Amino acid sequence: MPPTPGRRAGRRGPRRFTARDTAVLCALLGLPVLLDVAVVWGPTLASIALSFTSWDGIGDIEWVGTDNYADLFTSYPQFWPAVRHNLLWLAFLGLVAAPFGLLLAVLIDRGVRFSRFYQSTLYMPVVLSLAVVGFIAQLVFSRDQGALNAMLGNQGDPTDWLGDPDLNIWMVLLAAGWRHTGYVMILYLAGLKAVDATLKEAAAIDGANERQTFFRVVLPTLRPVNVVVGVITVIEALRAFDIVYAVNQGRNGLELLSVLVTDNIVGEAARIGFGSAVAVVLLTVSLGFVVTYLVQEIRGEKSR
Repeated sequence: MPPTPGRRAGRRGPRRFTARDTAVLCALLGLPVLLDVAVVWGPTLASIALSFTSWDGIGDIEWVGTDNYADLFTSYPQFWPAVRHNLLWLAFLGLVAAPFGLLLAVLIDRGVRFSRFYQSTLYMPVVLSLAVVGFIAQLVFSRDQGALNAMLGNQGDPTDWLGDPDLNIWMVLLAAGWRHTGYVMILYLAGLKAVDATLKEAAAIDGANERQTFFRVVLPTLRPVNVVVGVITVIEALRAFDIVYAVNQGRNGLELLSVLVTDNIVGEAARIGFGSAVAVVLLTVSLGFVVTYLVQEIRGEKSR
């Protein structure tokens, strides 16, 4: 009996890729990989290699070993203040801005009036770059013509919010947190919309109040969102550059590691090797935070 079309189809082996299929796959996968290597990993590896050299960008490259790192940790006065400011930045975004974004998401998720207006208003700063946020901070916190001093009515003896090194870091953190809060709010709001309503109903039937339902039922289901928020917070805190450079070029109390990289690599006295060492330290700290956080989250996910 001749085989039916169904039987003939079942005997077919795996479909072989033609030369055209291979070319398309190489174009779709190979080009992004090459672009990633050229734009991200190439400069990263080059910075690691240059961090062990002394080079001004024009003359010969001289191998100096770990001298750049020794000078960075022992005799570069701006380094440790920059590290402290970056850690303060991370703590503020992670412990103040991110929880506040979660709180706003919970309040909006409850269906308050004008929720669409609140979402749009609170998310609006996210579409602004940190450089623009820095210019807005100058308009608000400027000593002579700032809106804050005008509201407080102290034009006779105005407070120098951005010039005082004991105050300016906190003012800039408020501006950066204003932007970060809206981003976190949208992420958590999307996660809250995806929570199964039957879980809340079951918790209510068991006698749990709203606070217990949120912390014991809703928040554990937001673990994937927590991972995203945690990684974004670390990245935003450690790569901060635009806003402090727009305020006072990252000086007088606003030193950050990213600013030190720029000052040494593209400054008047270019020290590409030394600036690369600062960049490697920033890369190591960033990877340390991100990898540790992801490993803990993955282990917690497997233990569930």
